[in-house]
Amino acid sequence: MSGLETAASRPARRVPRVAFLADTIHEVNGAARTCREFAAFAKRRGYPFFSVRFARRESFADDGPFRTMELRRSSLGIGVDPDLRFDLLFYRHRENLLERLGDFAPDLIHVIGPGELGILGAIAAHHFKIPLAVDWHTNIHEYAGRRMPFGSAGLRDRVRDFVLDQILRLYRRGGVLLAPSPELVEMLHSRTGKPAVLMSRGVDTSAFSPERRCRNHQQFVIGYVGRLMPEKGVRFFAKLERYLSEAGERNYCICMAGWGSEENWLRANLRQALFDGILDPEALGRAFANMDVFVFPSRTDTFGNVVQEALASAVPAVVTNQGGPKTIVEHGATGLVASSDEEMCEHVLRLIRNPAERAAMGAAGRARMMTRPWDEVFEKVYDAYRLCLDC
Repeated sequence: MSGLETAASRPARRVPRVAFLADTIHEVNGAARTCREFAAFAKRRGYPFFSVRFARRESFADDGPFRTMELRRSSLGIGVDPDLRFDLLFYRHRENLLERLGDFAPDLIHVIGPGELGILGAIAAHHFKIPLAVDWHTNIHEYAGRRMPFGSAGLRDRVRDFVLDQILRLYRRGGVLLAPSPELVEMLHSRTGKPAVLMSRGVDTSAFSPERRCRNHQQFVIGYVGRLMPEKGVRFFAKLERYLSEAGERNYCICMAGWGSEENWLRANLRQALFDGILDPEALGRAFANMDVFVFPSRTDTFGNVVQEALASAVPAVVTNQGGPKTIVEHGATGLVASSDEEMCEHVLRLIRNPAERAAMGAAGRARMMTRPWDEVFEKVYDAYRLCLDC
């Protein structure tokens, strides 16, 4: 035993100084939530951490080992989402950012994709000659193809492939890459030759809990939470309504939380839907707990934080067999995975008519989510940093 290194004898490793540049953090989406949780984790642990992000006002705060720099986007930009724009004048922040980063002296810069701060982060890593970690949060190339208002399927595929090629130029600069699903880990490694590591997602099981259920009606609730955008596949709910009507189901409602460009179409084409808009954290927890089944028709999501939040609320989820959500749902145990719109409709009807199966799936989903704390996710991120750092 004397030749083996034990936990007690192993020398403590220095915690690296990390500059985390996030293009989204205050917005309402899965990527922003993950970024907020990561910054909160580093602050709780007392790690040397410099959080750079966009906000409505510019500011800088130095709170011991934790620093925050908030930049403001200009009015000249390109819309990415209803609440997110790409600032065409972002380069004006370069000198100020480099000065602040130089004072912080990071060991590594971590960016979350090819947004404004992703580009500035790559420039800064090159300037200071330090490693760059690049995180994959959003399938931007899929969005580019699906949001095209015109063009054939072949044209959309070419646009998607072109955008992916451009995005990968940033990831090839990374010393280590992080992605939320095994498929994306493999894609990044094979397309860049760089080490790629799985960075899953956690869930707050007190904020999302069946204890928050407070229903006073008997109507079956089909729930959806997320942006109401083309890439989310939300027009599926019109197909679901028709299918349930033909099957003789009437006593249900579709409760949708979120907003986006598809809302007007959905309001015009759904008869049994309620639109809650963007909910505050307390209301969102209640909304999840009050669902009977969570339906997520997206085929482009890299992970699907909302799917975990539904499961944590003891609500079974029905998802597609494309993208990250299928890696969260255990088919037949915590929900159902569908290979087509028709099969997704069949799965929803099955759960409407089988309350015992629904309850069992809900309990199993809750139990699985109790083992997915955020801290464990971020501890693995710090382990991944050491693939390109000597510490």
